[in-house]
Amino acid sequence: MNASEVIHIPLPLKIVSVANLREHWTTRAGRARMQRATTAALLRAHKPPLLPITVVLTRVAARQLDSDNLAHAFKACRDGVADWLGVPDNDPRVTWEYGQRKGKGCAMAEVAVIGRMGLTP
Repeated sequence: MNASEVIHIPLPLKIVSVANLREHWTTRAGRARMQRATTAALLRAHKPPLLPITVVLTRVAARQLDSDNLAHAFKACRDGVADWLGVPDNDPRVTWEYGQRKGKGCAMAEVAVIGRMGLTP
């Protein structure tokens, strides 16, 4: 078994809680489309790892979200990672973890993919 490797990508995205936002559906859909495409595009610089893997999505912002809003806020990014992997986001070989930390300045996000890299299992 190969040792685990980590792909760590900073995402230039502001991850907001959409659960309580009052906005037009086209605004919400446009943000989701942009977050999904940006996440997938940044990951395409790397070869997808062998499954199973763990994906850690981390929000960096001045204020923290509660756990259910955090997972919901990352839905489009999660879909972008799944697009890159070529699997549905409910694939049992992918474990999803969410985290957050306080940071100064611009809000952003990070994705870390932890798994074995290579051509064959």
